[in-house]
Amino acid sequence: MFDPREKIALFIDGANLYATSRSLGFDIDYRKLLANFQKRGYLLRAYYYTALVEDQEYSSIRPLIDWLDYNGYRVVTKPAKEFTDATGRRKVKGNMDIELAIDALELADVVDHYVIFSGDGDFRTLVEALQRRGRKVSVVSTMSSQPPMISDELRRQADHFIDLQTLRAEVGRDPSERPVRRPDPVELEPEDDLV
Repeated sequence: MFDPREKIALFIDGANLYATSRSLGFDIDYRKLLANFQKRGYLLRAYYYTALVEDQEYSSIRPLIDWLDYNGYRVVTKPAKEFTDATGRRKVKGNMDIELAIDALELADVVDHYVIFSGDGDFRTLVEALQRRGRKVSVVSTMSSQPPMISDELRRQADHFIDLQTLRAEVGRDPSERPVRRPDPVELEPEDDLV
């Protein structure tokens, strides 16, 4: 599936990958993830996309974002939009699909093999556009959860589908393996070690 001479780029839909790994009962070890794909070919870029709630004093994702930024990932963020729905519930929306698609298309002249970590059916059109430019596209998500985390259209469009469950031993860490961290005296909420 991977040719060691290929230039590979990873495009990680952060919220989607988080939900997928959680549905399978493990956390992603991002250091292992990077090392795993570096062995498969020439890893040109690894992008991580996420929206952030800006008005929170502390965000549980901030340690992960900082770690990724210093350890080989290009982190792309934007402020999440907050709104109140018709039932009066506060909702947060932060879709990064456009940012991911534009970055992917801009690299079409230099990347041979795209690896998109998302099951979002909205990416089917992007996959099709990259394939028209002669690029190979693998999609990483799962069929092993109930319901499956990947849309049928996206799975069918991709050149290769990689079930995240099959990568568990190579890139995963069981949530129980998280190091116990003492809360900062200033902080009221316990923080999660997400890296």
